[in-house]
Amino acid sequence: MPLGSEGFVIIDLPDVSADILPSYDDCPVDEYMGNGTRFKRFSQYRLSPQGDQEWSFERLAHRDYTTYKKFNSVGGGIRRVYEPIKVDFTPLIEVGIRELGLDRSEDWQINVHQNRTRANGGKPGPLTPEGVHHDGHEFVMIAILNKVNVAGGTTRLWHDGADQPFWTGTLEPGQAVLLDDRALSHDVTDVLSADGGPGHRDIVIVAFSRWAEKWYGEEHDAAALAEK
Repeated sequence: MPLGSEGFVIIDLPDVSADILPSYDDCPVDEYMGNGTRFKRFSQYRLSPQGDQEWSFERLAHRDYTTYKKFNSVGGGIRRVYEPIKVDFTPLIEVGIRELGLDRSEDWQINVHQNRTRANGGKPGPLTPEGVHHDGHEFVMIAILNKVNVAGGTTRLWHDGADQPFWTGTLEPGQAVLLDDRALSHDVTDVLSADGGPGHRDIVIVAFSRWAEKWYGEEHDAAALAEK
């Protein structure tokens, strides 16, 4: 297991390009999650090994996002329509790929979620309304890029069936957590306003699946939408 016996690691991220943080300002509201506090774009890619260490990123034709209700009781089993991501997150994703040590004998497929969560004094921003969960992929990368006037947002990692998380921590901008998604469950506490005024937290989530198990295309969508 690339992430070792604990199944996770916290890493530092490189500085992002100048267009990344402003791109969160025009993310459309997520109509499916967060009760008006989440703003989101979504894109999908195929990763193919190139040379000794590199990977190529093929941006796939844009599709609705579908996931299974067994992984997301709130947003699973439906088509979720999002606009595509406008900026290039691949330099950040490459850092996660190197740390994960992805198997280079085959291609991989990734889902990339660009999320902003807002909060103010009267309305917290729920980050995982689905509760403690697996995302359903092989690996997951959750990268924190910016926090403005917010508190909360504590990441918690769980062994299946446990009453308490075995690890808790609040990630700061420039940090990411990499997870063995099959070994661990996770959740994150709500984002809160730090002083009663508006605030927000900007992240990018990358979910890694082997191409043979890809979350892309008609077959995957039909299976996710058919699940009861």
